[in-house]
Amino acid sequence: MRKIKIFNLIFSVVFLVQSCDSYLDLQPEDGTTRNEFWKTKEDVRAAVFGIYSGLLNTPNSSTSIAEYIFMYGELRGGMVGAGLYSAPDQRDIITTNILPSNTVASWGAFYTVINFCNTVIDLAPGVLERDPTFTEEQLDQYISEALAIRAYLYFTLARTFRDVPLKLEATLSDDDNFQIPTTPQAQIFEQVVIDLTTALESAIEDHGDIPSNKGRITKNTINAMLTDVYLWQEDYTNAIMAADAIIGSGEGYQLIPGNTSWFTTVFARGNSTESIFEFQYTAENRGPFYEIFLQRPEYLADAKVLEDVFGLDFQNPENKDVRGERASLVPGTNEIYKFTGLNSDNRKALEVSDTHWFVYRYADVLLMKAEALNELDRGGEALEIIEEIRESRLAIDLTAEHVSGVDKNGVRMYILAERARELAFEGKRWFDVLRNARKDNYAYIDIIIGIAINSAPANQQQIIIAKLKDPNSHYLPISEYELYTNKALVQNPFYK
Repeated sequence: MRKIKIFNLIFSVVFLVQSCDSYLDLQPEDGTTRNEFWKTKEDVRAAVFGIYSGLLNTPNSSTSIAEYIFMYGELRGGMVGAGLYSAPDQRDIITTNILPSNTVASWGAFYTVINFCNTVIDLAPGVLERDPTFTEEQLDQYISEALAIRAYLYFTLARTFRDVPLKLEATLSDDDNFQIPTTPQAQIFEQVVIDLTTALESAIEDHGDIPSNKGRITKNTINAMLTDVYLWQEDYTNAIMAADAIIGSGEGYQLIPGNTSWFTTVFARGNSTESIFEFQYTAENRGPFYEIFLQRPEYLADAKVLEDVFGLDFQNPENKDVRGERASLVPGTNEIYKFTGLNSDNRKALEVSDTHWFVYRYADVLLMKAEALNELDRGGEALEIIEEIRESRLAIDLTAEHVSGVDKNGVRMYILAERARELAFEGKRWFDVLRNARKDNYAYIDIIIGIAINSAPANQQQIIIAKLKDPNSHYLPISEYELYTNKALVQNPFYK
């Protein structure tokens, strides 16, 4: 959390929004200061849209939030390998050779956007006195969006680093206190739930158009986030309630049949009936994917993913899980295809490589509900959800697991495998593995060990297994830079 003159920085973000979707068009005039800016409802709206712009392209960070989430959620999950242009730090994450100097372990971009959220939460209420046309309802809706995004960013940090600094007030000058210790992960999760449940009270269901409904915070976005964090808290009853709020919302969410247009509809175009929340990249404001997966590939699918995850029917090569070949990856080259493809035959051209980053999709929510059901000894219902998804995706019989609904661990592993197929390379895999391994005080740590054995080179397996037996190793270190600038921080004991 670096020293920031926030009113220069936040507005530099807002200036970026002219290249985003239509709901991000508003921007303040150049040279705006604090006293000049926080006067009208349009100023508040511009600041809120600046938060979304910061999610797409964070100032002073060469790495976007989406790429960080990809790295945090995929590099240790056993499904991603190093590409020709991967950096040594990225390779070290994949091989569990992680040091505090590793640049992947950087949280600066997250705290920059968190500070944008805090600034809106702190300063927007003052505009009510200045602009008589600005209503309490409008204010509450904007603050709802800021609270939800702040919650999601803290949720991501806590899953990645475990204990992180919790700052809920805006940094407004260099005189503010920057020596902030970490807060335990459990307390971060509690604050995330507080923020999300507060945001839910004022969130809206319809922003007026599809890109806004899929790219801005809605009630369904918040309930998806709540479902996720409740799973991490092992609060399965509330997880089911949050998931059911989405399923029964009447918003038309549905699994699209796995025909020839499924990939194009869900991923290449985005904002489909399977979408809940997506970072809205456009042809004018492209994400990092075309470069990091195609032009100068930093990441590849692990060579065993196509066969081990999606399955190969050698008797009938046309019998394919729609999510595998030329959807998640390209056979032979192991190129990650989900974010660059147009359809099963062609990639997008660079100038129109506008695929979104998929934060939550309907199938994700269904599978999270299945996980919660199984943990509450309702495995039969969980299996029905799995089969519904597998049928819509044309999953092949080879990957079907014939388990009973009373076999809790069997159903648990089936859900984990199905999440690998459904959410491949969407920044979910490591978090799914870790969440399941740590259940009941790490009763299932063998899930992590099994992945290490399956993906590590033979001559490194024992070293990696020894590391992973220490739960502290499951979280990234605090970077050396943060330790240097914030003396209140204490390094994760595994990296001392």
